Formats: sequence, structure tokens, C-alpha cells
Amino acid sequence: MQQLIKPAFFKFVCLLLLVAGAWIPVWADTITISHSHPVQLAEYSQVEYFLDSSGNMQFADARNSHLFRPLPKQIPNFGLTTDAIWLRFTVKNNTGANYLMFDVTYPILDLIDLYYPDATGQYHIIPGGELRPMKSRPVNHQNFVYNISIPNGTAQTFLFRIQSREAILVPIYIGTPREIYNKLYNDDLLLSIYIGIILVMILYNTFIFFSVKDWSYFYYIIYIATVGLTQICLHGFGYRFFWHGNTYITEQSVLWVGALSGIAVLLFVQSFLHVKERAPWANRIFNLFIIVYSSTIVLSLMGHFSVAYALIDFLAITGVSFILLFAIIQAFKHSKPARIFVLAWTIFIVAVITFVLKDVGIIPYNIFTSHILVIGSGIEVILLSFALADKINTFKAEKEASQALALSISKENEQLVREQNVILEAKVQERTEELQNSNRDLNIALVNLKEAQTRLVEKEKMASLGQLTAGIAHEINNPINFVTSNIKPLKMDIADLRSLLNRYEKLGDHTDIQKELSNIESFKQEIDIDYIHEEISSLIKGIEDGAARTAEIVKGLRTFSRLDESDVKSIDIHEGLDSTLVLLRNAIPPNVRIVKHYAELPKIECYAGKVNQVFMNVLSNALNAIRTKKEQEDESITITTKQENEFAIISIKDTGVGMSEEVKEKIFDPFFTTKDVGEGTGLGLSIVFSIIEKHNGKIVVNSAPDKGAEFIIYLPLNLTNHLS
Repeated sequence: MQQLIKPAFFKFVCLLLLVAGAWIPVWADTITISHSHPVQLAEYSQVEYFLDSSGNMQFADARNSHLFRPLPKQIPNFGLTTDAIWLRFTVKNNTGANYLMFDVTYPILDLIDLYYPDATGQYHIIPGGELRPMKSRPVNHQNFVYNISIPNGTAQTFLFRIQSREAILVPIYIGTPREIYNKLYNDDLLLSIYIGIILVMILYNTFIFFSVKDWSYFYYIIYIATVGLTQICLHGFGYRFFWHGNTYITEQSVLWVGALSGIAVLLFVQSFLHVKERAPWANRIFNLFIIVYSSTIVLSLMGHFSVAYALIDFLAITGVSFILLFAIIQAFKHSKPARIFVLAWTIFIVAVITFVLKDVGIIPYNIFTSHILVIGSGIEVILLSFALADKINTFKAEKEASQALALSISKENEQLVREQNVILEAKVQERTEELQNSNRDLNIALVNLKEAQTRLVEKEKMASLGQLTAGIAHEINNPINFVTSNIKPLKMDIADLRSLLNRYEKLGDHTDIQKELSNIESFKQEIDIDYIHEEISSLIKGIEDGAARTAEIVKGLRTFSRLDESDVKSIDIHEGLDSTLVLLRNAIPPNVRIVKHYAELPKIECYAGKVNQVFMNVLSNALNAIRTKKEQEDESITITTKQENEFAIISIKDTGVGMSEEVKEKIFDPFFTTKDVGEGTGLGLSIVFSIIEKHNGKIVVNSAPDKGAEFIIYLPLNLTNHLS
């Protein structure tokens, strides 16, 4: 019977303890700091926590709350949450000293308040957090560091209250001042080394960028700068040294640098792996990631921090995965830069995975795992720099191969170039001889024309014809000038051909044959070699035509008579108009009426013979315009004179066929004529324009088709004053 009672009693006691255990508060393990363990990480059941969803619970209520539960993971990690987090832990001091230090090594918490007891058991608060002034911190450091009085041999309970818009991670180190300061020094040293690596890489790659002008280096510089800035923000260096007095930047900085680093890596990968050229579909996805990353900055500026953080986390996971997948695909396509990129990116991803596994408690939290992102990022930056350096070597090899090919081609073409030089020199010599012969013939023709001019002046037969042809001697000079003007462009064409020959002859003296060939091709395009060949033939043909035209004009002359006034004289302009009309009397059809509206004008200074030639040519054109009308009616030529300021104005208006705008723009051009071939030289109005220009005057034409034409001539009253 006793043997039956003992087991039953034992079971009853166990059941009673289990039932009672549900009502007994669960207390955390004590963290003991001693000489053998001078620094410890508060972990697992050493820390109790509970989530205050309202965020309004006061310390007095939270201190002895039954809601505290032992921490199920190594360190407190609550991710993104709007709840207020309460942490409670007990520390026992067996170090022999009366002071210990706390170090919370996650510096981007918005609000963190430490509640500690004094010697009487009364609790006090030390407020902290990124959103509070840096100067209020007990220790000037980016981490939350506290000096705590715990008498030797005693234990005290402490509480933390944390709220933050970022992910909440609370690694708490407790130890002696010596150990904590050593830890802070080591943490700062490691991050300083990382920042030094980033700065060296930025300076090195900036130098390379300005040397090779490869935009991959530019995007890489932006990438490593934003990655380095991200680590500076995440580890609190930015808040500590730069913007601790600016709450707005403190709130926005982590989001901004996270988004900018994501955009920078996407731009770098697009340029480095030539995404746009090799995979347009992937390039569109990259651009979509960039747009969404940019939207997180907008969300941050609008105050939607939780949404922005969640979106950045999502983009980081999907973006990293997509970049790695694309790089692996390119690596399998035998892209050497892609292989190095995959290696660097894999190391960084392993570092990220290790960091995450540390946060969730799968792997231990220690100095290595807490700084794994810095280590992985530093290795990645160095490997990507190697990849870019290898790209330079690839470009160098391609350039050397291209130069070798260009040299081979230039040698093959050298003989051909020499043969072309011989042919071109022969053609140039032939054309030069032809031009010299043409020039000699033209000079002879000019001499003959001058002699004919002298003979024609002496003849008095056919006086009316002599008056009508008074301006022909001036017109003869124009084809001669035209022929002479063709010689200059012909010489310029020959000079261009010789320059081209010289460039081919000097080709062997250059080291960069391909570049020099390209320069020769550019020079050919610049001088338009095909047009030069055509122009030479055209110029020679023009010279031949000019000579033939001159001979034709000389042959057609029978008599010549004109008064060539070479000096400036004062004349009555009306006398000049009337004498011209007398000379043209036989050429005026019966149905044409001459209407004169002469105003009182003083005598004007001019070259009398040349001004009469102007009247002769303009009136002859007016008569010709009337004769070419299909339907002849009562036609007229109206001559009007008047004075306006210092100018005498002569208007000659006809009722002829008129002219279009296109014709009106060209009538003063040499050799332009609307007459049939052989009926006009096209020089009459050109001579008119030059004579008026010589007098510092001007001529205006008003005309329209079938509306007649009006020539308005402006001549200065005092030519001597205008010339001076």
C-alpha cells in the first residue's frame, strides 16, 4: 500500500507545481559581470520584453508588469513595428568596482530611454535616441553608452523603452569601463578602416575615369560613395560628426542613402554589364527598379516612413536577386567582367545573409557577425575595382589588335596610293597647261576687245546703233572678268589636290596609320574631292564659253560711239534722260507712250556717261518687257523724278509683263536673263547695279507678274561728299 501511495503522491506534487507555475511570474536570468567575464552580451532569457501596442504605458505600470516574457532569441530584434518595446534585465556586479557600462550598439534608434535605480531604489531616466540632442548623451558616441553605478556584490534591475520607425534591434553589451571602451575603440577602428578603403577606391577610380573616360567608372564612383555613406549612416557616424543638430536629416538620412545606394548599384550594373545593348528586356526591369527606388524618397519626404522602409526592404531582396541572376546569365555567356561581378556580388550577398541570420538568432551575434556587412561591402568594392581594371586591359588589347590591322591595311594600300599620286600629278599638270593656254587666249581677246573699242569710237556711221551699243564695251569686260574669276577657284582646286597628294606621301611617317587614313578621308570629305573633279571640268568649260561669248560680242559689233566721262561732273539729270529717249526713239513701238513727271532738281554730281548707261539699260529692259506681252494695248513708260533729302530719285515704271519674286531676286546677278538664248547677255542690269553702287546710291524694284515693273533709282546730289 505504501508503495502505491508514494508514486501517487509524487505525481500529485508535480501536478501542483505545474499548476502553480502558471501563476508565478517568470523572472529573467541574472547577468553577472566578474573578472572572468568582464563583458557580456545580454541575450536569450537574460532579457525580458513585452510590446506596448498603445505606446502610452508609463514606467510605473511597466516595471512590475506580468506581460514580460523571456527573450526567445539571442538578442532583441523586433523588425519594423510601431509598438513601444520594453526590455527588462538584471545585472550583478562582481568585478570589485562600483561602476559598469552599458553599450547599445545599434545607433539608429529614434527613441531609447534607460530606467535605472539609485542607492535608495528610486528609478531615474536617461533619455536618448537619434531624435534627441547629441549633447544630452552621457557618453559622446554614436552608440548609446551609459555609465551605471552598481555597488560591488549587488544586483540591480534595469529597463529600456524603445520606439523607432526603423527596424528595432537592441544588442546590449554590459561590462567594465575598460572592456566597453576597448570595444568602442575596435568598432570605430573597423569602420574607419572601411571608410578609408571607400575613400581610396573613390580617389583611385576617379583618376581612372578622367584617364579613360569610361562611364562605368563614373557610376561605380557614385555606387561606392553611396554604399559608404549608407554604412556611415547605419553605424551612426553621420549623426555623430555631421548632422546631429539637424533632426530632419537624421529622420531622412537612412531612407535616403538606402534608396540612393540602390539606384547607384542599378546604374553601375547597367553600364558595367552593358545591359541596354545585351538585354533590352532586362534594361527595362532595371529602369523600373530605379523608378520605384526614387518613389521611396518621395514617400520619405511625405512622412510615410514605414511604407518607405518596407518598400526598400522589398526592393533590396528582389533587386539583389535579379542583379545576381542577370550577372550569372552573362557569366555563362563567357563575359569575364560578369564572372568577377558574380564573385563580388556573391560575397556581399553571403554577408547580407549572415547579417540577417545573426539578427534572427540562427547564428551567434559577435563582433564578426555584427560587422559582416562592412567586411563584405569592403571586399565587394575591392573586387569590383579589379573587374574594372581588367576591363582596361581588355580595351588595351583590342586597341593593339586594331592598330596592327590598320598598319597591315595601310601597307597594302601604300602602293596604290603612290600610283594614284602619279596619275593625279599628271592630270594636274595637264589641267594647268590647259588653264595657262586659256588664260593667254583670254588676254589676247581682251587686247583685241580694247583695240576694237578704240576703233568703234572713231566710227560715226550708224550713229543711232552706236548710241544703242554705248554700254557694250563695259559688258565685254564682264566675260573677261568671269573668265579671270574662274582661274582663282581652279588654282584653289589644284592646291587642294596637291594637299591631298602630300598627305598620302607623308602617310608612312605616322605611327597611327588608321587614324591618319581616317584624317585623309575626313580631308577628302572636307574638300569634296568628287566635286573638285567636276568643278575643274566646269571651270574649264566656263572659260571656253566665256571666250566664245566674247568673240561673239566682238564679231557682232559694227560701230561704237559713246562719251566716256571718267571724271565726276555736275549734270542736269533730265538732259540725260531726254538724250537717252532720243537715242531709243526708233526702238519705241507706236503703242507705247512716254509719260514724264519731272520735278525741279538741282544738278547732281555723277559720272555722266555711266548714269546715261543706267538709263539706257533700264529703259531698254522696259521696252523689251512691253514687247514680250502677248496682248498689246495702249502701253506706257512713266518717268518720274523728285528730290528727297540729299538724294535725287528717278522712277522708271512700265506696263510690261512684270516678274515673279524668284526672278526679281536674281535680276542683278551677272549673266541672268529671261530672254531666249542668243538674245541677251544677262549683263545689263548687273552693270546698272554696279554703277549705282559706285555712286553710293541704291536701286529698288517693285514688280509682280502681269503688273509691270518699276525701277526706283536713288543718286546722291553731292557725290564728292558721299565718297569722302
